[in-house]
Amino acid sequence: MSEKRHWVVLAALFGLSATALGAYGAHGLPATGIAADKLSAFHSAVQYQFIHALALLALGISSLRGRAVAIACALFVLGTLGFSGSIYAMVLLGTKGIGLLTPAGGLCFMLGWATLIWVGCRLGGKNE
Repeated sequence: MSEKRHWVVLAALFGLSATALGAYGAHGLPATGIAADKLSAFHSAVQYQFIHALALLALGISSLRGRAVAIACALFVLGTLGFSGSIYAMVLLGTKGIGLLTPAGGLCFMLGWATLIWVGCRLGGKNE
């Protein structure tokens, strides 16, 4: 599978699972009597997953290429797994120690966006 298709497939998987998790968070999870702060955290995880699924999709279908774009995509994947995944685990499974991954995932998101800033600053340059 080409690198570009790889990001599109991951974006679609993240979008599909965010839709399913969002529906569960809106309709099934409140019926369990979950605390409001955990429900809010769950919704944040879904929102961040959706945002970064769309970012991956945009990069996967764009004409942008190169190592920096691949790094940004990989950081978005790691961020989704670390940030959203750890929140899902804490809320749904009651996992406690995994909470350290949440800020690491957030840092991956920020580094991915910073990498795209760098890519954008280089557009139109002689190395394009």
